[in-house]
Amino acid sequence: MSDPLSEVVRLLRPRAVFANPISGKGSWAVRYGDFGEPSFCIVLAGGARLAVDGHEPINLQAGDFVLLPTTPAFTLSSHSPAPPVHLDPRQIAGGVSELRYGEPHGPPDMRSLGGSFLFDDANPALLVSLLPRVVHVQGSTRLSQLVRMVGEEVADQKPGADFVLARLVELLLVDAMREVSSTSAPPGLLRGLGDERLAPALRQMHARIDLPWSVEQLSRVAALSRSAFFERFNRLVGVAPMEYLLAWRIEVAKGLLRDGELSVAEIASRVGYASASAFSVAFSRHAGMPPGKYARSL
Repeated sequence: MSDPLSEVVRLLRPRAVFANPISGKGSWAVRYGDFGEPSFCIVLAGGARLAVDGHEPINLQAGDFVLLPTTPAFTLSSHSPAPPVHLDPRQIAGGVSELRYGEPHGPPDMRSLGGSFLFDDANPALLVSLLPRVVHVQGSTRLSQLVRMVGEEVADQKPGADFVLARLVELLLVDAMREVSSTSAPPGLLRGLGDERLAPALRQMHARIDLPWSVEQLSRVAALSRSAFFERFNRLVGVAPMEYLLAWRIEVAKGLLRDGELSVAEIASRVGYASASAFSVAFSRHAGMPPGKYARSL
């Protein structure tokens, strides 16, 4: 059976960009401007206060993991903050030296590791649609280990580091999505997979996107009436079943076009269209350009 979360991460093709050791001592506060790219942080020792714009402040403790899918402006501070120092996240990105907040000397009160990553030629809205604006996971040993390994790979730059980092970030994303409860996720795939009736239908859709699915067929998989299935899918996934299937088919098609190994006709058949012309019309309507032009723009 197809695993929808694994498919999403494969289409995103994430790669680690940077990871910085971070420490703080005494009273301190830093204010980061809007970054726009996904970023993460794990608290290794001590604690801090995180205030993301538009979100309730969070008290972070050792072992806490935070993922910001779009990284809006935020303030990170000690629990007894000082006036904030304003920093540009784009000037910080790329370095591996330790960032020190507050008093420059002496053992730190807080230690953490923070970083960011981008996606290779993919639509980051896929990730944003799956997760809350702030993902806060407490006490996850697996996530702590993964972030530490990211930091080690970035710092050591051994042969094969790019490959290892890409795989580590994939694992980070999957684990973060697993930790997000179905109630805290926005309407979308995670909410649907957390529902015992919708999950089988979603897995079937992902496993065989080439089949001519109908709402009636999917409602039988979910063991619901057609109307109950349609309402439940709309409420938890956020779109109608056939609209979701179309969007997923186009995302898979984009990935196949990026790979450049299949013709447009072959891709059309792979994602469930009887002809290349029907596929081109659907792709153009959804992506804003024909599949051939999309492939040439990569």
